[in-house]
Amino acid sequence: MDVIALTGLAFALAMDAFAVALGTGAILARLTGRHLFRLGFHFGLFQALMPVIGWLAGQTVMRWVEAWDHWIAFGLLALIGCRMIHEACGSEEKSAERDPTRGLSLVMLSIATSIDALAVGFSLSILGVSIWFPALVIGLVAGALTVAGMLVGGRIGSRWGSRVEIIGGLVLISIGIKILIQHLSG
Repeated sequence: MDVIALTGLAFALAMDAFAVALGTGAILARLTGRHLFRLGFHFGLFQALMPVIGWLAGQTVMRWVEAWDHWIAFGLLALIGCRMIHEACGSEEKSAERDPTRGLSLVMLSIATSIDALAVGFSLSILGVSIWFPALVIGLVAGALTVAGMLVGGRIGSRWGSRVEIIGGLVLISIGIKILIQHLSG
């Protein structure tokens, strides 16, 4: 696999992470270096690990995961999106305390945005491509785009307030629906 194709693949895989990072950056009251590091690191790590897991899984396990991966991604994104919308409609006091770059929300977002990379890893194993360099590139690109998305989202969120959180929740739900439709129609 040449570097141009690999870079294109990495950017395509990172688009969901970028979109989620936009919403996450927008809902944080004050964006800090810790927020950027946590989300960028975890999204990059999961985007790098999922192709490795897919590559190692082989055909037997992949057939089972492939039948459910779109439902898992949809469920996680819809759950988090609905929670964001619900919390945006709640009190301002609760809104200031939320931090999707921590705890279970961070893990769920990391899994949901990287589940497609599992299939990519499986595909690379079929092609006989070594996984280590592609996984590194995929992870680095995802981490960088996540940080960029959070920075852009932080600027938008400071101007639009809780409306952006509602939009962010709707974007997460939309990404989940897109994943579900792509897998069910394909």
